[in-house]
Amino acid sequence: MSEKIDSKDIKILDVLKKNARTPYTLIAKDLKVSEAAIRKRIEKLTKLGVIKRFTIDYELENEVKAIVMVKSTPQIPTPEISKKIAKTPGVETVYETTGDYDIIVIVRGINISSINRTIDEIRSIQGVMGTNSTIILRTWF
Repeated sequence: MSEKIDSKDIKILDVLKKNARTPYTLIAKDLKVSEAAIRKRIEKLTKLGVIKRFTIDYELENEVKAIVMVKSTPQIPTPEISKKIAKTPGVETVYETTGDYDIIVIVRGINISSINRTIDEIRSIQGVMGTNSTIILRTWF
């Protein structure tokens, strides 16, 4: 990244993280700059790859979410396994991590059976040595 990220950029990211649909006019007013300046900064952050995507967080009634910790074999590179896991139905997010587990996966489903299907599919991916799962009871923002 040749261009510097400054405190205004960080403030913009913080606002967008809380609500990606925040109007540029409100961000501009809060930062005491023009809407055009906000638009340019967001375009810059997107072009630099700082902003990867605009998305939503949602929660459905009776939906089940789980954290699946994955151990991988050293014979297959972790990024290769992670990319396969990311394409698995029911997988929301994949993180490569340090520690006892190489990959952490957030799984979402309509019930425990759908979570189990997703975990079974993750376990069937070549290079996955084992998993440890935990159900998410509540999310705080």
